[in-house]
Amino acid sequence: MPPDLRAEAIGAGADRLGVRLDQAQLEKLAAHARLLVRWNATHNLTAIRSDEEMLTRHLLDSLALVPHLARVTHGGAARVLDVGSGGGLPGIVLAVAVPQASFTLADAAQKRCAFLTQARLELRLGNVEVVHARVEAMRAPLFDVIVSRALATLVQFVGWTRQLLVPGGCWLAMKGKLPADELAALPPDVVATVVPLAVPGLDEERHLIEMRTA
Repeated sequence: MPPDLRAEAIGAGADRLGVRLDQAQLEKLAAHARLLVRWNATHNLTAIRSDEEMLTRHLLDSLALVPHLARVTHGGAARVLDVGSGGGLPGIVLAVAVPQASFTLADAAQKRCAFLTQARLELRLGNVEVVHARVEAMRAPLFDVIVSRALATLVQFVGWTRQLLVPGGCWLAMKGKLPADELAALPPDVVATVVPLAVPGLDEERHLIEMRTA
């Protein structure tokens, strides 16, 4: 296994984020990285190819959300929807790191859902459900938290999923540079809080946009 994708490297980065993971969780994240690399060779799930970037831009970037997910759910057994989960980022990573929560990973592409299903089986994640659907057409039971990573605009994210959020729930959107124009375009009843994120080994802007209805 490449050094950057071993459990030890993932654990060191997680420690810097303040995310405490046991050895079994680290091994699962390493296994997920191996599976993603293997599938990516033929299914083109991500444009990122190098092991170093896989660690920083995918695994650690996803793990940066863990403390904030714990904060908004008070560490409880929340229902979380990951919209456009793709390679399980952040959904699979969060499911490993936060086993007390249940995660629904939704994607409109069949090949990505096939990957997510394989990851769920290989990592034995009983807290994961994979749904092949366009999220705006979903009418599933409501979710406490809805997350996305680099998905469309904030207005689109909220509009596509509003019907799936419990009253008092929140959206967590992971973004790169501060999306000032997107924030300004949000509906009047949506209140946003911007949280800067620092990802170990990544010298780029990252922001978490937490949104709730007023």
